[in-house]
Amino acid sequence: MDELFENTENKKDIAPELVPLAERIRAKHISDVVGQEHLTGEGRIIDGMIKNKTVYSIILWGPPGSGKTTLAKIIAAETGSAFYQISAVSSGVKDLREIIAKSAAAARKGHGSVLFIDEIHRYNKGQQDALLDSVEKGIIRLIGATTENPSFEVNSALLSRSKVLKLNLLSEEALDKILDKALNSDPILSAAGVVIADDARKILVESGGGDARKMLNTLELAVELSGQEKDVLIGQAELKKALSDSRKKYDKSGDYHYDIISAFIKSLRGSDPDAAVYYLARMLDAGEKPEFIARRLIVFASEDVGNASPNGLVIAQACFDAVHVIGMPEARIILAQATTYLASQPKSNASYMALNKAFEAVEKDGDTAEVPLHLRNAPTKMMKEFGFGKEYKYPHDFEGHFVAEDYLPESLKGRQFYFPTEEGLEKQIKDRLAIKWKGKKKY
Repeated sequence: MDELFENTENKKDIAPELVPLAERIRAKHISDVVGQEHLTGEGRIIDGMIKNKTVYSIILWGPPGSGKTTLAKIIAAETGSAFYQISAVSSGVKDLREIIAKSAAAARKGHGSVLFIDEIHRYNKGQQDALLDSVEKGIIRLIGATTENPSFEVNSALLSRSKVLKLNLLSEEALDKILDKALNSDPILSAAGVVIADDARKILVESGGGDARKMLNTLELAVELSGQEKDVLIGQAELKKALSDSRKKYDKSGDYHYDIISAFIKSLRGSDPDAAVYYLARMLDAGEKPEFIARRLIVFASEDVGNASPNGLVIAQACFDAVHVIGMPEARIILAQATTYLASQPKSNASYMALNKAFEAVEKDGDTAEVPLHLRNAPTKMMKEFGFGKEYKYPHDFEGHFVAEDYLPESLKGRQFYFPTEEGLEKQIKDRLAIKWKGKKKY
């Protein structure tokens, strides 16, 4: 079994210098957690669980290095629960049954148990089903961690018995605080007198990409590669060595995994089919799940190709469906076709940017902006008397099936969120809208 312990650290017998920096400075109390305040802040769900000493079965869904394992350990510790941790990669049904038996014995004595399953999306249906009865009866409180959308990867029966909590990428401000903690509180870094130059510090934080573990791993490697034992100064040169260190290997759960998928997406966005298919081969050669890649292609097709080539989304969805049905090794051919197609298409993020602009408006004042009366539904006589739906102009009654009507709330009148580009088919969309709105909007 990967790990199995009850509110104790199973690494106490390991020399401190062999324990990774990210583990050495892991937060032990909820007050020490940096980031994820929407879950840990006053009155939020995790804060409530800890204060009430009540643990619900939850799925922590978020990017790597966002604090999933840390939160699971803190929840167990601060609610007085026994804590069992296993990895879905290296454990099986036998391991689950062993933990369930121990938890059942503890439950009979009135003690609660938390089972933390890292990468729960890698459990097959049989393994997930083995959890159902114990979760339902309250023998164990499940905390699952996943970087993948639980809707795709966790079976619906288990999902219905758990609450999904979404973790966000850590902000640069949060990463900066974590870096300060490492430099000021870690005994090994303190003993070595590690100092980071300001320009290198900014690069280090940015290179983390919202992933605290990745940032700390890079710092630790930079210290090692500096060759100094005392008064270690980390500048841009030392940081560059760590960021490009050849010892990094692609694996399906490590930091470099996310570097490769990032390079894959950026190559697609840069319209370089050769680079994109190369990174595709890297992922497939390492045993990456084809469905993982196919889902990324679907998102890319909408976010980066968009209305410049609307058929891109159709191709990406067809790719996912085909990959799911065919499986490996033939699925690689389908992925290659979709990858080279999407890389070669005109690009536009205009619809994605339009949504972001609309969200900004909603966050500012959109929740209080009244829907115009003429656009409101009027199913009852009283609503009609109040003017709901009055003077609504039905576009199909007008020439060209269009009428220059005001559809936004009064407080947002004249605002524009969607700015189509000149790329591909989106130029046709832009030209049509320009004709229809005749200067009322900036198409």
